[in-house]
Amino acid sequence: MFTDGACLGNPGPGGWGALLRRGSHERELSGGEAHTTNNRMELLAVISGLEALRKPCSIALTTDSQYVMRGVTEWMPRWIAKGWRTAGGDPVKNRDLWERLALALGPHAVEWHWVRGHDGHPENERADVLARRAAEAMRDSQEAAT
Repeated sequence: MFTDGACLGNPGPGGWGALLRRGSHERELSGGEAHTTNNRMELLAVISGLEALRKPCSIALTTDSQYVMRGVTEWMPRWIAKGWRTAGGDPVKNRDLWERLALALGPHAVEWHWVRGHDGHPENERADVLARRAAEAMRDSQEAAT
């Protein structure tokens, strides 16, 4: 699984993209929100990819989001133990999506991989195209409505 999020302004119209691959089969997913942040789109890319799986899987998940990867692998266990509070005692931002991600991860064995964004990784670039197109569609629909 390869995921990315995009936002035209932060906050602003945003999109997410996920590329799922098993053998020679691929599936592309994307979506967006009219007013959001890049971090929320990065989270939704992973969540949507995981929620699209029909049965428990072993997944190699590649993201260019340190926020998502470190959030899952380092921060989330502490947040949960502290009642969704940060080390400083503040409420965790995007808690709704972190809780949804925790549920989506449940049945799967995920191996996390980080890549530098916009550095030529073909699948990450494809996920970025999906996310940017979704963000642009959100922007265009907002402009058409005004």
